Amino acid sequence: MSKPKVGLVGGGSWATAIAKMLCKNHETIHWWVRNEYTKEYILKHKHNPNYLTAVAFSPTQLLLTTDINELVENSDWIIMATPSIHLEACLENLTTSIENKLIVSAIKGIVPGHLKIVGEYLHDEFQMNYENFGVISGPCHAEEVALERLSYLTIAAQDKKKAKLVADGLACSFIKTTVSEDIFGTEYAAVLKNIYAIAAGIAHGLGYGDNFQAVLMSNATREMNRITQHISPIKRDVKESAYLGDLLVTGYSNFSRNRMFGNMIGKGYTVKSAILEMNMVAEGYYATQSVYQLKKILEVKAPILAAVYKTLYAGKEPKKVFARLANKLN
Repeated sequence: MSKPKVGLVGGGSWATAIAKMLCKNHETIHWWVRNEYTKEYILKHKHNPNYLTAVAFSPTQLLLTTDINELVENSDWIIMATPSIHLEACLENLTTSIENKLIVSAIKGIVPGHLKIVGEYLHDEFQMNYENFGVISGPCHAEEVALERLSYLTIAAQDKKKAKLVADGLACSFIKTTVSEDIFGTEYAAVLKNIYAIAAGIAHGLGYGDNFQAVLMSNATREMNRITQHISPIKRDVKESAYLGDLLVTGYSNFSRNRMFGNMIGKGYTVKSAILEMNMVAEGYYATQSVYQLKKILEVKAPILAAVYKTLYAGKEPKKVFARLANKLN
């Protein structure tokens, strides 16, 4: 039986890291990038011009395209790894049905303007069946994949056979994989951990130490559990790596762009100046507004989320917001 044809959507650091993993297990991969310049550069110079430039590719393994329909037509399963703020534009010209494709989201954000995680968005807008949907979660930083440092992934799908298919397609000497059936919990947890990483960064920028950070992460774990249970009330253990592990690495690692973004805010940068200086997408910034709206609908207690929202969107002074937050943590 021939191997399924795999497609990848996205040209950023996480997509590049996933391409590296896939190339360890597949003779060829279909890879959609946004423009012809990136496509031709990768084919000529054997690496991404903008992200993880140390990762070298063999051009014979890459079937690069800028046509989303070409990619979908030629792939049996497709990993979406573009930032959530770009997903709608990326798929705006899609006319090929994804009905019989296995779609896997490696996106850790909410689609702006829709108040939906990627799975919900694809289900509602493109009639994707949830039985053909999967989620990739960490803890795993693209930069450590590039360095081939041992990393871990959880692949969630309602059909564990499909989750195992994707897991086997990504596993290699430096990537360990496990599977789960919790597609909603893992996807929402992946969104929330970016928001909590911004909180950790703001606290660090304000001068809070390790003791406070430990309490903050402990409370964030419980807050994540409350929100995911409101949205998808099933039995799950948030101490597992897909939830707590991903939260910790994003909240503490120097590779975390969300922590970096928060740190800049804590040090006095405006939101606009922090975004411009980073020149990367901090998914947690865009997710905060959407999840805060969702929090109000669900009426769930989420003081850390509220503190980040007030700092980023309500123009409140971080020092005062986090002083009040500190009195609510335990």
